[in-house]
Amino acid sequence: MAAAENIEQFLKGVFVTDKIGIQEKLPAIKAIIFDWDGVFNNGHKNIDGHSSFSETDSMGTNLMRFNQYLQKNQQVITAIITGENNQCAFNFAHREHFNAVYYKIKHKQTALLHLCKQYEISPDEVLFVFDDVLDFSAAKFAGIRVMVNHSCNPMLIEYAVKNKLVDYLTAHEGGYGAVREVSELTMCLSDRFDETIENRMQYSELYKKYIHDRNKASTEYYTIHNNEITLQYVL
Repeated sequence: MAAAENIEQFLKGVFVTDKIGIQEKLPAIKAIIFDWDGVFNNGHKNIDGHSSFSETDSMGTNLMRFNQYLQKNQQVITAIITGENNQCAFNFAHREHFNAVYYKIKHKQTALLHLCKQYEISPDEVLFVFDDVLDFSAAKFAGIRVMVNHSCNPMLIEYAVKNKLVDYLTAHEGGYGAVREVSELTMCLSDRFDETIENRMQYSELYKKYIHDRNKASTEYYTIHNNEITLQYVL
């Protein structure tokens, strides 16, 4: 049984904030926001500027959302914030019925605060998964901050730790299971890991209800226009 008390036996990331501290914050979380480049992938782009994702990480986002559903009996808000116009991110969010994508927004604090206003939640009710300096302005406000731990920027990671911008550093890099690691972290700290997996494995009535409710959501796409965040149609 995967339980919070022995989580370090399985996950090899770094708890910057004590695991009990993160665990105590989890029940308040109402939204999960992901950066895209460097989180779902290693940051490499093709000739069109697109960057892809792993189905392993995709399943991780779904398990995280179902785990939250088990705890709250309601859907958690999910969103992507990216500095680029990335069709793959748009398609992923649409397929997985994320609530929102914020794109070509360089100051990510602006996007986070807009989402909080849209859904009438506070920033400390957000779990934010990110990897780089452009994400720090949003990480400063989020309730739980998970930073993808790239081996190439140890000084940047030290800066994030020193300035209290991160609660957990992943062992895996972007594109190599970092998002799935975050899902294991949150499910384990919820103390409902086995329940989440067993319901999904059995495709239980509870899971069917969750997926039915999840799939009612349609994704909204926002960007900056004339210094204001505006709703766009991109698909």
